[in-house]
Amino acid sequence: MNSPVFTPSLDVTLFRRPPDQVMKLDRMGSTHPTRLSFLRQLLRRIKAEGWRFDKPLWDIDDKGVGRAIYRAIGPIRTYSLVAFAHELPDEMRSDRVIATAWDATFALFDGEPSPEDIDRLEANVPLQEAGRITQRELSLSRANRSVRLFAHVVERLSQGMQPDPAEIAAVGYLMRTTAVYGAGKFGAADRSVIADREEIRGPFQAEMLNVWLIRNFCTDLVEHLAVAKGGSRAVRLDRDTRRTLGVGNSTGLGMAPFLVRHPVLLNNWMLAREEALARVRAQTDADPVCIQGLHDALADARRNAALWRSEHPIQICKLADLRADLNLIGEKLNYWPQQGAHPWDDLWRWGEASLTLEGQEALLALILEPHAKLIDDLGDTMSADESIAACIDGAMTVGNLRRAICDHFQWALDIDFADPANSARFWYVSEEKLEPRLGFRHCDDGAALEQPLGIARLVSELQEALEQLDEDAPIATFLMRCPQYRYAVRRVQIAIDHPFSEVRDNLIKADMLPIDLMRCKLAFFGASRFDPRSDKWVRISLFQNMPYPDEFSDRNPS
Repeated sequence: MNSPVFTPSLDVTLFRRPPDQVMKLDRMGSTHPTRLSFLRQLLRRIKAEGWRFDKPLWDIDDKGVGRAIYRAIGPIRTYSLVAFAHELPDEMRSDRVIATAWDATFALFDGEPSPEDIDRLEANVPLQEAGRITQRELSLSRANRSVRLFAHVVERLSQGMQPDPAEIAAVGYLMRTTAVYGAGKFGAADRSVIADREEIRGPFQAEMLNVWLIRNFCTDLVEHLAVAKGGSRAVRLDRDTRRTLGVGNSTGLGMAPFLVRHPVLLNNWMLAREEALARVRAQTDADPVCIQGLHDALADARRNAALWRSEHPIQICKLADLRADLNLIGEKLNYWPQQGAHPWDDLWRWGEASLTLEGQEALLALILEPHAKLIDDLGDTMSADESIAACIDGAMTVGNLRRAICDHFQWALDIDFADPANSARFWYVSEEKLEPRLGFRHCDDGAALEQPLGIARLVSELQEALEQLDEDAPIATFLMRCPQYRYAVRRVQIAIDHPFSEVRDNLIKADMLPIDLMRCKLAFFGASRFDPRSDKWVRISLFQNMPYPDEFSDRNPS
């Protein structure tokens, strides 16, 4: 499958932000979800294609232990979430990757599982990394209860009452996943198995379907336990309360390197978003329907910002910036649009001059929101054929490679790596869990096993190695003598045709914040209520205020 290629008009190209602005770590760490986020794309497709959903198995006892199946029946294929609910002592409940037991474990099955499949999965899925799944499974996941809120909801429903809205707002989810594995991990189906399936070939569509069906399982489970406890007094969650519940996610440093390891995919994600922004800015009028949609999106953003809490010092400041900037945007909209050739561009340029990075990226999400017809097609361009990144053009001359470095990596050449602070950290993979970790070069062991994520330093070293070579010599000759530079050469050649493929910052400097990489990726998923617990660990919510499967008949996800 070939990667999609943009062919924008000249007018739109003039409104696109340059990579040197967009790909800075602090801006990426201020990213907000948009209508191009992967969970939004999934729900739009499900609605448009008329998917059907049912629950052919619910074998859960009065303690909340057992198994269940949720089917998603598309126009061509069926996918089934196989869920296992467990009795977990409080002292064993942990969100850390080293945990060995969870409140619930799941697999997304390709098709409809047979009784033999279910038995096989029951023997393996609860073990997670210690078990093995097959090519019939598209993802593997687990979740823990938000203990206080889960118990509160069960108790209130069992007494015939709805949960306290303040309790719901404070947490926002009944369970949080601590991993959603796919793409071949632990035996699951490789990406190639689904890459040509129209309904899930987009980035992380199978994983988003997995999490969305987990959300349904969570609400079904609390209602089941409420009936077990309260009998005929028990009531179900009212629809408005249920809608405010998402699925939490607790994730750590393991997610951070993904964007660096997938440069072509990163380029396509960022380019789609920047193309969407440019299309909106290039418009010569502001339609009244879109103006109203912008006001509605701002109201939603303010409600979300009011609920969002964090105890992390950096995030507390960012939240303050966001709330203040949303107020400024509201004041601006009181007298916008005014006369001008490009009213949306006028609004954007005001934002760049008046708002913090947090507010600017929030404004981006807001002005994309009412423009479905203009930008939603860009979702189809966000996947990637990453095999193109495996080849090196050995015929390229040394001179052309050096010029490409100057054109696309001047930001890296400007970093002084003689300063110890600029190479203070190193990325490695832990032996125990095979997960990414980050160490301090001058005091931690393991630097000899450093992963090649410090792209800026690698390219700087490449440029230095090329300085004394004949400009007309093919790069293949150089790499035959110095194969250690193959990876850096490949990154430079990728960047020539993929301008948004590199994080234009030093990922091994002393004060680098991995949480910025994590937030960028999670925003593309569609995560809300981004709540760092440190610079390497974060909790978020997915699908909050989105419809459930049984709501598609009367709700219109957009």
